[in-house]
Amino acid sequence: MKIKNLLIYSIISSFFLLSLISIWKILVTLQGLKLENFNTQIIFILGFLFSFLNIFIRERLNFIVKFLFFAFIFVYVDGFLISKLPIWYNIGIVFILYFFASKTKKYNYKFLKNEHSTQLILFDFLTLFGIVLFSFVILFPFYMMLVTSFKTQIALLINPLDFSIDFNQNIKDLFKSYFVIFTSYNFGKYILTSSIVSLGTVFITLIFAIPAAYAIARLNFFGKTFMSTSILIIYMFPAIVLVIPLYTVFSQLGLRNSISGLLIVYTATTLPVAIYMLQGYFKSIPKELEEAAILDKLSWFGIIIKIILPLSIPAISSVALYVFMIAWNEFLFSLMFLDNPNSFTLSRAIQYLSGDAETPRQYLMAGSVIVTLPVLFIFVYFEKYLVSGLTAGSVKG
Repeated sequence: MKIKNLLIYSIISSFFLLSLISIWKILVTLQGLKLENFNTQIIFILGFLFSFLNIFIRERLNFIVKFLFFAFIFVYVDGFLISKLPIWYNIGIVFILYFFASKTKKYNYKFLKNEHSTQLILFDFLTLFGIVLFSFVILFPFYMMLVTSFKTQIALLINPLDFSIDFNQNIKDLFKSYFVIFTSYNFGKYILTSSIVSLGTVFITLIFAIPAAYAIARLNFFGKTFMSTSILIIYMFPAIVLVIPLYTVFSQLGLRNSISGLLIVYTATTLPVAIYMLQGYFKSIPKELEEAAILDKLSWFGIIIKIILPLSIPAISSVALYVFMIAWNEFLFSLMFLDNPNSFTLSRAIQYLSGDAETPRQYLMAGSVIVTLPVLFIFVYFEKYLVSGLTAGSVKG
């Protein structure tokens, strides 16, 4: 093993640990914790020693034992010896140290003997740092929104840049903004309307997209090639171009301020991409299965129900998730077609309340959290289906 590779690995990993701890320290200062200094030199030295010694004692000690020993030394020096910091701060440090230790677990003698090990180490840690920084930038606005929703009007007027949460108040006061938007601003009805519109859009889109995608993938008819390649032509036109003629037509047909009008528009905008996504997956399904079903005297409808649908659950789930997120978050069409507050969706209701100067900011933030959380939870739960559904039809074999 080259000592140069070991030193480079230790230095790079130490800088990565320093960046993680620095982000955590920035967050805790926003919570009102006063830090006299960031102890950057101590953190770098401790990270360097752990990375350096970890290579030599890698096989001699269990990973958990090494991690606990390192975490104890780090927390004692940074959280107790140099400055007296609260328990919750040190718990966050322990989680960061575990993440750091797990990412350095794969580096050993054999890896560092590799001629290009330093380039691989640099690339790995730069990738990790990029992911962490990107996540911090993306999640920080949501963090501000969440914290603001727990504030009182007085607290926001006194110090609008205070991003800490006062956990000393009781539950009723802490969640007052959420109680108010449901009791005074009728957010329960908005949630119901958005749910009906989003789920209805998913259902109608799948009803039309599945047979259409199967026809393009399997059947031969005039214009099939043109249709399969130009099916996304609707996305060449900005949505704002379609709003004016649709507004005129919907006004004449009496479809404004109605759920049915939104269902028509949302289905029309999501159907092309749903067909495009599903046809690629259907093409990857072996034709022999359908030929065997035809020999068993199964109709085309039966083939779709009994063979295609069970095999296409990942693709259908990803399309359903994609369509649901579009319908749930859509704003432009709901802004143009909905004028009656009784028919507002969540996104339209947030805009309506933000235009009122008398609506406190914490109520708007609470409403924004309610709009965001359902999609966030659904995406996290169905993320595996989304990834598999988007990539499964890309390779045929």
